[in-house]
Amino acid sequence: MRSTRAAAAIARLKSRSANDDYSMLLDAAGNFYLTQVTASGDNERLSDPLELDAFVTFVNAYGPQTPKRISKLDVKFEAQLNRKK
Repeated sequence: MRSTRAAAAIARLKSRSANDDYSMLLDAAGNFYLTQVTASGDNERLSDPLELDAFVTFVNAYGPQTPKRISKLDVKFEAQLNRKK
């Protein structure tokens, strides 16, 4: 189904932010909305209506980001590249 990518993006956002209150809505036109449950129990829309690709990009950029993992070999390679310059 086409919303699988959107659901996976929401799952990643939930794990990054440790907040299970995020969800998505799909309207009849096929646009996605990012929503969050408020303290009163209502859904607050956090985004405008977006197409699938734009929605996934928006959700991936929303909230805290995970730091990029860098290995010791990557650090040594970067140092070697900088020495050559």
